Amino acid sequence: MAAMVKIALVSRTVFYAPVWVAQENGYFADEGIEPKFEIFDNAEKINGVMHSGEAQIAIASIEALVADAFKGGKFRVVASVAQKPPHFIIARPHIKSVTELRGARFGVLSLHEGTTYFVQDIEKALGWTRGDIVIDAVGGAPTRWKLLREGKIDAGLQPFPLSYESEAAGFSNLGPIVKYVPDYEFTAVFLDPAWAAANRAAVTGALRAMRRGQAAMAADPGTAAKVLVKELGTTEAYARRGIADALNFKLMPDGLAASEKGMRRVFTTLQSAGLVPKDAAFDMARFVDPSYLAAAR
Repeated sequence: MAAMVKIALVSRTVFYAPVWVAQENGYFADEGIEPKFEIFDNAEKINGVMHSGEAQIAIASIEALVADAFKGGKFRVVASVAQKPPHFIIARPHIKSVTELRGARFGVLSLHEGTTYFVQDIEKALGWTRGDIVIDAVGGAPTRWKLLREGKIDAGLQPFPLSYESEAAGFSNLGPIVKYVPDYEFTAVFLDPAWAAANRAAVTGALRAMRRGQAAMAADPGTAAKVLVKELGTTEAYARRGIADALNFKLMPDGLAASEKGMRRVFTTLQSAGLVPKDAAFDMARFVDPSYLAAAR
């Protein structure tokens, strides 16, 4: 009998491609796992269902995990699906340059995860002060795209292929966020080590399935694009372009191992924000347990 595992996702975005390809190709079933995916569109909700045990695995932003590690937090990263932010800065048509973002309402997922800090990086790069861009926590990328079209926010970070759709609809593409944030552990697989220790076969099996999904995406982008068409509700042309960009930008780390550079950038960002003790030294082992991914090889 297959083991049911509830997996919490943030939104429908391209960096979940290895997961969806794994599900479509039956790789989870090969491992005796029946995954139940749920999209929450909110980082705090995901942390809530992970703490309650309602979900067993999360594939989401990790800022709260890193900050909580210094307060007795229990969750650990076991793999990564996005070692770089896959976003472009998309703005309403009348905004033609990042220098025109002063006073703009910038939609983000949450006030306590990566996109909020990326907006602050834009302010710093422009020599502005915190607050020159108005940060508004509205939800994930599909929600931000809806609010952009409605004129309720002025700008937002949109991952491809939503960024392609935005441009085609006449919205301004102000460039990739990697110009300001080249390395950042943006979306990772994390869990409760106690649950993982009691369900080691399920954890390693799920990671093995995801790694096979990543390999299948690279080996056969055309078939993977068809999966994205279904999951993202986009066109096949945009899906193919999205997968090509993901592979070219090395969005997903090879073998899904968490990036030291990306983890360090999360740590220093939170330290600068006062969410990690100023005198704390970076120690990857405090946040990441690579043993499950190693066993999944």
